[in-house]
Amino acid sequence: MPRIKPSHVLLVEDNEGDILLTTEALADKITVIRDGKLAIEFLENMAIKDSASLPDIILLDVNLPKKNGHQVLHHIKESLLLKQIPVIMLTTSSSEKDIMDSYKNHANCYITKPTDVDDFNRAMESIENFWMQTVTLPNNH
Repeated sequence: MPRIKPSHVLLVEDNEGDILLTTEALADKITVIRDGKLAIEFLENMAIKDSASLPDIILLDVNLPKKNGHQVLHHIKESLLLKQIPVIMLTTSSSEKDIMDSYKNHANCYITKPTDVDDFNRAMESIENFWMQTVTLPNNH
């Protein structure tokens, strides 16, 4: 039986402009969480109570309040219940340290957010085409 394409994206982002652009660009169901601590709590609750509701993909910013994206990524990839979920680091940071730390913590990819709206939309289209149309993701259910 073929894998159903992703229908649930978790966006962990605190910038309202980026939230708006991302939710407009991606047609799938998106849950938005605005800080790292809440993202971890949300994922843990879903994993325990309703694993069928776990996101298919996580778009994670590096610069977040309460717990930064690296801390959230580390938690996800250390969790037996969450580590199979692909995590795309989507951030304004182009710091070599942030890139290296993300891959050391098993990020599936690292994308520096374009500042131009058209370029941002093209990046979202690329994410959608690759991660939501091309690849086969694990079934969390």
